[in-house]
Amino acid sequence: MRWTAAIDELERGLLQRDVAVRALLLAALAGEHVLLIGPPGTAKSELARRLQHLLPGSRYFERLLTRFSVPEELFGPLSLKALEEDRYERLTEGYLPQAEVAFLDEVFKANSSILNTLLGLLHERMFDNGHQRVPVPLVCLVGASNEVPQDESLQAFHDRFLLRVPVQPVDDAHFAMLLQMRPSQAATTASGATLGVEERADLLARATEIRLDAESLALLGAARERAAGLGQTVSDRRWRQVAHLLQVEAASRGDTAVDLWDAWILPFVLAAHPRDVPGWTDWFLSTVAQADPLSIDGLERATQAFEQQLDIEQRAPADAQDDSAGKLALARAIAGPVQDSELVRIASDRARRRYGALHIDSRVRQVDEVLAQARTLATDVHAVAEQVLDDARGHPWLPPSWRQRVEAAQAHRCAQIDGVCGRLQQVRQGFADLPRLADSTPSAAQVPAPVTWSA
Repeated sequence: MRWTAAIDELERGLLQRDVAVRALLLAALAGEHVLLIGPPGTAKSELARRLQHLLPGSRYFERLLTRFSVPEELFGPLSLKALEEDRYERLTEGYLPQAEVAFLDEVFKANSSILNTLLGLLHERMFDNGHQRVPVPLVCLVGASNEVPQDESLQAFHDRFLLRVPVQPVDDAHFAMLLQMRPSQAATTASGATLGVEERADLLARATEIRLDAESLALLGAARERAAGLGQTVSDRRWRQVAHLLQVEAASRGDTAVDLWDAWILPFVLAAHPRDVPGWTDWFLSTVAQADPLSIDGLERATQAFEQQLDIEQRAPADAQDDSAGKLALARAIAGPVQDSELVRIASDRARRRYGALHIDSRVRQVDEVLAQARTLATDVHAVAEQVLDDARGHPWLPPSWRQRVEAAQAHRCAQIDGVCGRLQQVRQGFADLPRLADSTPSAAQVPAPVTWSA
């Protein structure tokens, strides 16, 4: 994919940031804004700075906002010359209205006068400077916050960020690697990692031609039903932005239609709060990656019933008229408690109940019927796993951490059905190895009652 070098550049030297990197780059290509939610020290500002390095000649603006921040800090000071001419204008050079990439830390702590101006600037890409409304070159604004705002007055501004991505400290498994990392070097953008203006414009033009086929529309419809069921309100504007984002993703892959795997980004668009992201992620993995554990309770119960029946028949004592049990007791007494002898082994074998050929063959056939069902299902499960893994590994935007989850889920599904097949094969062999009666024995022609289980 053309954008692989850009992904590598954004991710270079960072741990567990594959999701945030891909979401940020995709947002920049689509001209959308990103909110990174997490504690300080999790590389939020570093990601924004790296994004700016990918845009040749782009201007960057960064500010930490507080409740004491004033508009001049973001939009520039008032022009004294304009004031002399009774005009209220700002000198915006070097400030947010002139930036292509911007990073605003603690973005929800700004006062209402700043937030109201940002609303129009983010959505309409326009800035009211005096009596003029001028366009701004902003490509992507990256906001950062430790938490999602609870104040209703901030919800409109919160909604302006199409992608809202949780960013957490590295986990325990990567802690040692974090401590051994070298300090980051000066930014050096690799060749081929830039996002040129004309190239982005061409991508956006091609995205308008991308189809949303029946499968994609059905998936988005299912997502809308789930959001409604959770009581989440997703505006019509956001749904249109979602569709456009998926079209940009498909166009960036060189495809002509949105693929179901493009929808991996949906959890970060539809989740209203970071705590909702895992649920939406599980929904995607279940719906698209078919990652749910297999529902094979019937096969499990059948296997368990056969195992129990085999255990009963293996432990069954010889018939009452047979004195093998007494012989076994005598052999054990002779051998002593420390070790068994060959005499004990022979006597033990003779003390077990013997079964006719018809009994054994019937049990084997009963197991074979269930084993055939299990093997048919195993063939289907492995075929699905192979197709899912091919799709997941072939999708250039899917984060590696998600790919690992898909691989683990499919491996678990295959292991589930393979385990049942293995147990049934062992049971089958166990029935086949039951001690046999001589064919001339009358009881050799007895047919056993079938093994039953609840389906």
